[in-house]
Amino acid sequence: MTEAPTTILVSGATGNVGRPLVDRLLASGHRVRALTRDPARAHLPGGTELFRGNLADTASLADAFTGVTAAHLISFGDDYAPLTNGEEILDLARAAGVRRVTVLKGDLEKTDLDRAVEAGGLDHTFLAPVEFMSNALEWADQVRDGGVVRDGFAGMRSAVVHDADIAAVAATALTTDGHAGREYWLTGPEALTAPERVAVLAGVLGRDVRFVELTRDQVVRRWRDQGFSEDDIEFFVMVRTNPPEAGCTPLPTVQEVTGRPARTFAQWARENAGAFGGV
Repeated sequence: MTEAPTTILVSGATGNVGRPLVDRLLASGHRVRALTRDPARAHLPGGTELFRGNLADTASLADAFTGVTAAHLISFGDDYAPLTNGEEILDLARAAGVRRVTVLKGDLEKTDLDRAVEAGGLDHTFLAPVEFMSNALEWADQVRDGGVVRDGFAGMRSAVVHDADIAAVAATALTTDGHAGREYWLTGPEALTAPERVAVLAGVLGRDVRFVELTRDQVVRRWRDQGFSEDDIEFFVMVRTNPPEAGCTPLPTVQEVTGRPARTFAQWARENAGAFGGV
């Protein structure tokens, strides 16, 4: 059953999932309060209520949940570090009368927020997406500048998921019954290697784009140069060499929850062709 229009708090409202979630909720007639660190730079649709705040900073959330009946939360904060103030966030949400939450997970392990939500007495749904299709934007400069993508782990398959499909599942869980207590692993409809995704991009762009495989050491060195911690790098290597089964197995969850099939990587590539030098 779909609930009557409500005010829904969306954290990470300018992010890859938060932005399409804001659009979807507004289009469905709901009121949206967007949690953002910099409202002046948010560039969100008209009708969005902007609220300056940061989930990692409990003090900034004092009034964030006032008048809100549902909230989309993210289990990580600055630099993708797991939140450590989960109890405080849930205390504020409960005191304000929030009844339903979704939590976008960023790690295989439970975070402080995940545990607080499980024990918090609210209807809750965990969203566990595998690799985002938008991660391919890391290749954009290489594709535009030389038509060669240099990356590692060429044999690893990933059931990459469209960011908007994650948002669609979140919107459904926030606004309809039947999702409380569930954890949804979210994938796209196909498991592709990096060279296969590059081939899809080449087809969409209508020009040659090659994939050149880097060694593991070369990829690790690149991650270090980009400033990632050793713990981050260890995690990156693990998911590329020993990924969870769900990470490389297409699942029907998106269609089961939303009633619409998950978008393909080719659809994503067409939508984002401009970032790679297409039209």
